[in-house]
Amino acid sequence: MRRVSVLLLLGILLAGPVGAVQPDEILQNPALEQRARQISGGLRCLVCQNQSIDDSDAPLARDLRVLVRERLTAGDSDQAVTDFVVARYGDFVLLRPPFNLRTLALWAAPFLILMFGLAYLGRRSRQMAAPVANAEPLSADERERIEHLLRDQRD
Repeated sequence: MRRVSVLLLLGILLAGPVGAVQPDEILQNPALEQRARQISGGLRCLVCQNQSIDDSDAPLARDLRVLVRERLTAGDSDQAVTDFVVARYGDFVLLRPPFNLRTLALWAAPFLILMFGLAYLGRRSRQMAAPVANAEPLSADERERIEHLLRDQRD
């Protein structure tokens, strides 16, 4: 029983992602189909937003897969197909958007958030350490009061 569960788990882990491409979408030419898979693997599903159109079951993703295959069958290059889809839907449709002025905030945001977070933590740690460094020693009266409170707690 243990072997079966280990094999089942291994099978699940080693299984690649199952694409959503329907049999009626697949091109007869294996070279064109491979190009279509590469292109659609880099295009974002506008409905799901975290999947490529190759992995999405959304109707819009299906339409885009068909469009990619139609353009390839018409003789367009891979770049021409990608440019056609980007012209229609914008850079957002790319899973790896280009670095340009319009996408600068998208690329810079993680680094800015990290920098501000580290600056905040550094400032906060200095503020927390400052009172300890500038603290005056306890007076004899204060020490006696603390000892009295500790003795009362033990009893």
